[in-house]
Amino acid sequence: MSEFENLTAPPPPPSGSPSAEEKQWGMFGHLSALTGVVTGGLGNFLGPLIVWQMKKDTLPFAADQAKEALNFNITLLIVGVVFGVIGAIFTAITLGLGAILVVPVALALGVAWLVFTIMAAIKANDGVAYRYPLTIRLIK
Repeated sequence: MSEFENLTAPPPPPSGSPSAEEKQWGMFGHLSALTGVVTGGLGNFLGPLIVWQMKKDTLPFAADQAKEALNFNITLLIVGVVFGVIGAIFTAITLGLGAILVVPVALALGVAWLVFTIMAAIKANDGVAYRYPLTIRLIK
């Protein structure tokens, strides 16, 4: 299996119509990543991980959505680290002028994370299994 299959072939969502409880917990799976804003980034992973571990045996839709949120946040961590290293090198080479490009791109990445997280939570609350774009699905 190639690395690109992880990006283009998300697992199918659980079959059947999710119950109101599953929808609510699916929404919590996505929104729990927002705790990372308060915890310095740790909550981005812990929130969805806790929801997934709590509900993986009882609520398949909620577990699927929490796992999707976890994969998205892991992907963004990888992108952020790579971008941070490249951005730091670029800024150092240009004697600080690179920050003119690096800072807005970093802010755009943060805004995209917030928008996609909220969109996913709304879709999950509607009973739709949301799939984040360009996400490496490391947790299956």
